[in-house]
Amino acid sequence: MKTKVSAKFQKLLLRYSQETETEKRRKLEEKIWMEFGAQHTVFILDMSGFSLLTRKYGIVHYMSMVRRMQLTVAPIVKSYSGTFIKFEADNCFAVFPDPGSAIHAAIAMQHAFAAANLLTEDDLDIHISCGIDYGRILMIGSEDCYGDAINRACKMGEDLAAAGEIFVGADAMQRLPPDSGFIGHPIDIAISGIEFPAFSIEYRANG
Repeated sequence: MKTKVSAKFQKLLLRYSQETETEKRRKLEEKIWMEFGAQHTVFILDMSGFSLLTRKYGIVHYMSMVRRMQLTVAPIVKSYSGTFIKFEADNCFAVFPDPGSAIHAAIAMQHAFAAANLLTEDDLDIHISCGIDYGRILMIGSEDCYGDAINRACKMGEDLAAAGEIFVGADAMQRLPPDSGFIGHPIDIAISGIEFPAFSIEYRANG
């Protein structure tokens, strides 16, 4: 069921798509960004091994792991001042007030699952990868979000980072204070042929 915020956003999008005059479309775009645009650090988490585990043990087995992931991740997001947006399949979408908070949360999640995995059988171990970036995005209340920063974070967290890895886009890394203590190793990432710099966060040695 759509909320009033979501319904308003969809209505504006429809007006934009149906508008034939360039200037009116420009003004509608400005209105959309004015009402829904915000600068955020975006965080995307992905669970590793969906295809393999589902094929080997079945969807119920994997969905039970997804539920455990959700119960672990949600309080960590909150504890680092993050705003939870949604769980979608085995992914988590959240935004944070600054890149440092998002990275700290990602590291805390990695350690939390590493500790939990010591107590479970291998077929129930949860492994995650994380993508983080910063930018101007469209925030539809606390229901959903869209934008380049989200696309980049999704690419890193879902497609490129392996289990246990945390990838952070350059825009987010540049906003870390000099004394943040985070160590990032440069990596090159491409989306639809467009390359952008990012970093793989080193955290085990300090964790």
